[in-house]
Amino acid sequence: MKTNTKFKFTSEVVLIPTLFLFLIWFVYWIEIQFSLNFTKAGIFPRNIIGLRGVFFSPFIHSDTNHLFNNSIPLMVLLSFLIYFYRTVYLKVLLLGWFFSGLLTWFIAREAYHIGASGIVYLLFSFIFFSGILKKQYQLVAVSLIVIFLYGSMVWYVFPIKEGISWEGHLSGFIVGFILAILFKKKGIVKEVYNFTQTDFDLLFDENGNFSPPQEEIEKEL
Repeated sequence: MKTNTKFKFTSEVVLIPTLFLFLIWFVYWIEIQFSLNFTKAGIFPRNIIGLRGVFFSPFIHSDTNHLFNNSIPLMVLLSFLIYFYRTVYLKVLLLGWFFSGLLTWFIAREAYHIGASGIVYLLFSFIFFSGILKKQYQLVAVSLIVIFLYGSMVWYVFPIKEGISWEGHLSGFIVGFILAILFKKKGIVKEVYNFTQTDFDLLFDENGNFSPPQEEIEKEL
């Protein structure tokens, strides 16, 4: 079996990550410009109103450092997702966004959880595990690049630093892994070649011994 799906650079690879970054920086600019604080629009676990954060929290950041730390990996990983998984990237992004936020809402501490880091961990996890599971050499290479660039992020799925939503990181990581399994056979997959029998093959029996067709022997006689 050979897939017809090929890697192809499109404008989406640049436009969508750029638009996403513009939106999160624009929201932060509005907060600064008008002395607003959108933290309460973040995820507040096991509270009905807190569910709105599932949709809004990725656009809300506590300070410039928080925003900057999310911006670069978000740009890189989202571009990787769109380029290497162009047939499924929208499903991965939307489903991952929703379910990682929902899982955070279920398991996290009672505090407001904000920031795009949950999506960053979702992308990191999906790209890494998907490449390994698909066993397609180019995607495996991408997985290794991702782990080289951002492998240290794995530690932050544990509560090693106060003030960081490790639950959001863990939720994104888990959902990314699950989506990698679900979309294992979608998009680019490992190519398996089926070889057909040729006339040359017919000259040998099943044990590999030379055995020309009977009619050929008769012609020679």
